[in-house]
Amino acid sequence: ASSTVSGMAAAIRAATESETFDLAGNSQSTITTTIQSAFATPLPLIDTMIRITFVTGAGKLGRQKYDENAAKAVSSTLRDLGYVEDRGASCVVECAGMFKSQHDTGKNLKTIVVFPMIKGADDDSNSVSNGLGDMSLKGGGGGQSLLEEGSPKEMIAMSSSMNTFQRMIQNKCPSWSQKKACVAIIADLKSMLQSLDTKLLHGTVLTEQEQDFYDSISMDSIEAKSNFCKEEMKKHVDDGNITKLEKEKLLSQVHDKIQALEKEIGVATDEKKPKKLSKLSAQKEKLTERVETLENIVPKPPTPLKHQAEIQKLRKEMQPLLKLERETKGRLLTIKETTILARKEEIEEEILVLEEKSRGWFEDDEDFQVRVDNSRAQAATAAKRTVKKSTGGGGSTSGGKKATINWVVPNAGKKRVTKKPAKKTATSNAFAAMMMDSDSDSD
Repeated sequence: ASSTVSGMAAAIRAATESETFDLAGNSQSTITTTIQSAFATPLPLIDTMIRITFVTGAGKLGRQKYDENAAKAVSSTLRDLGYVEDRGASCVVECAGMFKSQHDTGKNLKTIVVFPMIKGADDDSNSVSNGLGDMSLKGGGGGQSLLEEGSPKEMIAMSSSMNTFQRMIQNKCPSWSQKKACVAIIADLKSMLQSLDTKLLHGTVLTEQEQDFYDSISMDSIEAKSNFCKEEMKKHVDDGNITKLEKEKLLSQVHDKIQALEKEIGVATDEKKPKKLSKLSAQKEKLTERVETLENIVPKPPTPLKHQAEIQKLRKEMQPLLKLERETKGRLLTIKETTILARKEEIEEEILVLEEKSRGWFEDDEDFQVRVDNSRAQAATAAKRTVKKSTGGGGSTSGGKKATINWVVPNAGKKRVTKKPAKKTATSNAFAAMMMDSDSDSD
C-alpha cells in the first residue's frame, strides 16, 4: 500500500498539466498520507497553474468503491496544510492554495479540485489562508452556474474573501480602464441578485442554478467589491497613474458633464430657482477643478505586456535571421539558408500568440493595441541600437548612418559585423555554427 501512496503522491508532484486521480479503493489513512506527501510543499511549477482533481465518490453503482470519508480526508488534510476551500477558485495563479468540491451530475461523480501552491507564485498567492476561513464558500451542488465557469465575471462574483478579490483585481485589472469595466460587471451582478430577490418576493421558486447563485453571493459583498474598485480608480487619478488614452477619456467625460450642467444652469436661471442654481454651480465648480487636476497629470506609459520577457527573447532570436534575410535578398537561397529562415515565420507566429495571451481582463481593442504598439516600438528602438553598436555607429561607405538605422550592412564592414555579435550571444553562436557547417547532411 505504501508504494501505491508514494506512486500517486509522486505522480501529483510530477504533474505539469491538469490531471485526475481516482481515490477508489484507498482508505482514509492512505488518502491523508497521499495528500500530505503531495501538497506539503509547493509544486515545482513556475508561475503556471494546473488543477488536480480527486474523485472521492460516485453514484449507487460505484459508491462502494470509495471510503465514505474520502472527501473529508482530502479536504481536512488540505486545510491542515494551509489550503482554503473557495467555490470561486479557478485555474489561475491567483488561486494557488485553494480547493473546491464539485458534483459532476453527468458522470455522477463527486470530486475535489485542488489548485496547488506552486513555486514562482508570489507570497500572497501561496498564503491565501490568511483571513479567508470564515468567508469561504463550501459545498458542491449540481447543475451549471448562471455564470460561465472560470470566466472573470464568475471569479468576481464567487470570490468569497475580500483579500482574494483585492489581490485578483490588482493582478488582473492593473489599469484604471480595467477597474472601470470591473465596476460595470459588478453592477450587472447586483442587478442579477436584485432580480432574484424580486422573484422570491413574488413567491416564484428559483431554479437550481438560480438558487445556487443566490446562496453563493450577498449584496453586502457585491457592494464592498464595487466600493473597492471605485476607490482604486480614484487612487489611480490622485496618483496620476493613468495612460494618455485614459486621460483623454476622463477629460472627455468631465467636459460632457460640464456641458450637461451648463444646460441645467441655464434652465434654472430662466425659471429663477436660486437654490437649484446654487447647487448646480457648485457641481460645475468641482468638475472644473477636476479638469485642472487631469490636465496637470503627466500620463504614464502603458502597462507592459504580461509575456513581454518571452517576446523579447524571441525577438532577440530573430535578429540574426533578419540579417540573413537582408544579405540574401535578390539571390537564390541555399538549402541551409532556407531551413534557417523558416524559423523566422515560426517566431513571428509565436510572438503574435504571446501578444494576444497578454490581453487583460475587460481590456478593449483600443487599450490593448496601445500596449502592443508600445511593446513593438520598444523592440524597434532596441534593434536599432543593437545594429548601430555592431556597425560601430557608421561605416566607410557614404550614407553609413542612415544605412545602419535601416539594418543595411555595408559589404566593406561585413567581416566586422559578423564577428562581433558571434561573441556576444548564444543565439549568434548557434547561427554562425549552422552557417559554417557546410558538410552537415542533417539539414
